[in-house]
Amino acid sequence: MTKSANAPVRHATMRERNLAVVLEHIARHQPVTRARLAELTGFTKTTVSNLVALLESAGLVRGGAPVHEGERGRPGVGVSVHGDGAAGLGLEVNVDYLAACVIDLGKQVRYRHVVSSDNRGREPGAVLDALSALAAEAVSAVAGQGLTVAGAAVALPGLLDREDGVVRHAPNLGWTDVPVTGAPGLDAALPAEYDNEANLAALGELWFGGGTRLGDFVHVSGEIGIGAGIVVDRRVFRGAHGFAGELGHLVAEPAGPPCSCGGRGCLEQIAGQEAILRAAGLPVTRPAAGPGSPVGTLVDRLNSGDGPALHAVDRAGRALGGALASVVNLIDPDTIVLGGVFSPLAEWVRPPLQAVLSEGSGSLRRGVPPVEVSGLAEGAAVLGAAGLVVERVIADPALLL
Repeated sequence: MTKSANAPVRHATMRERNLAVVLEHIARHQPVTRARLAELTGFTKTTVSNLVALLESAGLVRGGAPVHEGERGRPGVGVSVHGDGAAGLGLEVNVDYLAACVIDLGKQVRYRHVVSSDNRGREPGAVLDALSALAAEAVSAVAGQGLTVAGAAVALPGLLDREDGVVRHAPNLGWTDVPVTGAPGLDAALPAEYDNEANLAALGELWFGGGTRLGDFVHVSGEIGIGAGIVVDRRVFRGAHGFAGELGHLVAEPAGPPCSCGGRGCLEQIAGQEAILRAAGLPVTRPAAGPGSPVGTLVDRLNSGDGPALHAVDRAGRALGGALASVVNLIDPDTIVLGGVFSPLAEWVRPPLQAVLSEGSGSLRRGVPPVEVSGLAEGAAVLGAAGLVVERVIADPALLL
């Protein structure tokens, strides 16, 4: 029987919504008194006290030091998110590494581990098995800190069909139509969800990097491939089929080198991490980042004024600037954020990028958006993945009651 639109809301459903409202305000305004929560939510003080008690019993919030919220009267007891309660696990599969990160409800990193791994052409099942083992290590490590992992989110490169849980095409991994849900040891042990790494990197920037001051922004995640996470009104723009943001496969040079996607002259064949290293005369080895790595050597050569290195990065910056000029004219962002490998290279890649970006806007705009550098670098996607779980808990704490 179809329910009437005017049917009363079930008491349990109303309580779940109210719990979410209260927890969201605690997370946003902590430490905050129950009296202030009543003002912020419009609930009665009795209702707020009851809801806070439920959240305390679930280990999601706790009382703390006295808080003065006015010029007169005695201080009230502040309520804050309980960092030692629930936590979110973020996982990432990339071409040359696997990563895990655990963030507590207070959005503090409690565990982080990166394993160098050449995943290109590796059997998908073997990669997902290794990821499951990494997840188990993370859960065990934070259990020793008294944390309970509420769920996991996995960052994956390429075109991901989130509805069916299938990587449709990840050219740099060599994956086509690979099912990722139901990975042994992961989904069986934890509720997990999957998303594109560029989208999660953009969310990582939103929650742990530049935040709301960036406005609507495009986060460019450059590693082996190049992706873009587009954030509009604090939400990721995914497109009709969830495939938006494939910046690395915009054509930068029509007669350029062939790309693993099947096209020619794609941006990542000029401005991708391996393309820059090859053009600079450096070996493409793994891990590509870190002390003594090819990217570290590239930075050293740039600092010393090495001609091939400077030319390679200048060419990459100009190609990236041309692609972003089209993006700016199309979606009109407030800010562009350079992440991934472009963070350590920003000193050299940003000037030519901005020059071409300014030329590419023509007379359509009075100015171009500022280009900022992410402080999260390669860690943005796994942070965003862990943050996604935490945001889910805050939005629906009844799941843990």
